[in-house]
Amino acid sequence: MTRTVPGRTDHVVVVGAGLAGLSAALHLLGAGRRVTVVERDPLPGGHAGRMELDGYRIDTGPTVLTMPDLADEPFAAVGDSLRERVDLIPLHPAYRARFADGSALDVHTGAEAMATEVERFAGAAEAAGYLRLRGWLERLHRAQMRRFIDANFDSPLGLVNADLARLAALGGFGRLDARIGRFLRDERLRRVFSFQALYAGVPPARALAAYAVIAYMDTVAGVYFPRGGMHALPRAMADAAADAGAELRFDHEVTRLERSGGRITAVVTDRGRVPCDAVVLTPDLPVAYRLLGRAPRRPVRLRHSPSAVVLHLGTDRTWPDLAHHTLSFGAAWHATFDELTRTGRLMSDPSLLVTRPTATDPSLAPPGRHLHYVLAPCPNTAVGPGAAEWADLAPRYRDGLLRELQRRGLDGIASAIEAECLVTPATWHDRGHAAGTPFSAAHTFAQTGPFRPRNLVRGTENAVLAGCGTTPGVGVPTVLLSGKLAAARITGGPRRPRTSPTRTQEAPV
Repeated sequence: MTRTVPGRTDHVVVVGAGLAGLSAALHLLGAGRRVTVVERDPLPGGHAGRMELDGYRIDTGPTVLTMPDLADEPFAAVGDSLRERVDLIPLHPAYRARFADGSALDVHTGAEAMATEVERFAGAAEAAGYLRLRGWLERLHRAQMRRFIDANFDSPLGLVNADLARLAALGGFGRLDARIGRFLRDERLRRVFSFQALYAGVPPARALAAYAVIAYMDTVAGVYFPRGGMHALPRAMADAAADAGAELRFDHEVTRLERSGGRITAVVTDRGRVPCDAVVLTPDLPVAYRLLGRAPRRPVRLRHSPSAVVLHLGTDRTWPDLAHHTLSFGAAWHATFDELTRTGRLMSDPSLLVTRPTATDPSLAPPGRHLHYVLAPCPNTAVGPGAAEWADLAPRYRDGLLRELQRRGLDGIASAIEAECLVTPATWHDRGHAAGTPFSAAHTFAQTGPFRPRNLVRGTENAVLAGCGTTPGVGVPTVLLSGKLAAARITGGPRRPRTSPTRTQEAPV
């Protein structure tokens, strides 16, 4: 039995209306709690925010949605439905991978379609290897999801269960790169099934094979896009929470927490005071710990994931070789990860994610125009250039990115730009993210599962953490689960979903 918040928990204040906070709010509402959500921004979403720029509607955070069943759980907690609120469009292909040698591979989530594509790309032996890999990924997911990912831990002893033996038998505690190599010999294919380790902040050669579960989410479970952009998800969650009785207060910056002994008694914002019986804190760990006035002691300092430069472009044209999501790999691979996590250099031969959301939803741009989102991983500010250095570095890096995109076939991209926004580690730093990264603490073995910063903080009885810095970690599905796990610390565990909707009106998507 895992620990829960003692005493009264009738009224819970959730700090932050991002995916984690809204997930927590919906699960708390489903368990009969009164919920107030306070958010510093004028809109819900947190990382998954929205920016309007010259008629372009730009998602400011994640662009990839996987595991929609996990996204539906918070809605189901209040008798609502994700698919009633949001039009989810499956992406075919999920990704297009383009390589430095000029070759390209469409990544399909259907087994037969992907095996056919792999055979075209690399031959029959690699197609057979892919099918074996797919089976392994499915078994790995089953071994991990409910006992390691969707689980609260009070100590490392919580790891000791039958699924631990299954995970070990599957090779989950070996190295990701080597395990993928048992199935696929083609180095390009190995990249497609191991680059996801970057989400966890660990190079594939050093990452645990267990992190291949992220590749399962991307390449087996399917990739989706909400009509209206990724921001449609938190907007629908906020609407569902309001219809279920939550009070949502936007443009409220939390300044401090009032406490009596070990309990938080009120959340104080720049616009008032909100008494509470318990609080869920979703800001990045340094902000949450500062509000609590204490941080847990750790034997060694937290290591943080690499950061990213994101270039949002509104253009008067597009390039037909781009899918909704295109992975553009440079020739370098192992050296790239060394630069991102060890030497702190900007990628000398970058691998990039180029997302073209208007390929699926043209309404996100003015008529005849297109949106492109270019993500370039970069060192965080603890390893690479500091936040202050990005003031001079940013425009040069932006120009270099455009030259590289031009070289990779996006002819005339610089002259096609009508609107743009550049996001750098300095931007994340200014938003309160440690080490200038939105991806929080890296998923090293010492920072995973029961070793990750706990969602209960010693010395505070009724505060629970949620978000990518705590259990279970980084990524849209796991952040949604973090809200569920935080709510379970307050309510004692999930309850059966309500059998009928409680909302009084349909919310537009």
